[in-house]
Amino acid sequence: MGYKSTMQIIQRSNNTRQYYLICPAPLAEALEIQKGEFIEWIVEDKQTLTLKRIPSPKKAKA
Repeated sequence: MGYKSTMQIIQRSNNTRQYYLICPAPLAEALEIQKGEFIEWIVEDKQTLTLKRIPSPKKAKA
């Protein structure tokens, strides 16, 4: 099953933009994503992004 999200863009007064992509709660729960967890976006092509978990600096040192 897929989950759809909408890209959100925040235009700042200093002409900078921030892009936000919300992860739907059911998807985050299924993946057991935790607050503050580090992830990496990998661009496969213009149609495909891969999401990869990466170890947090705190856990990597332990």
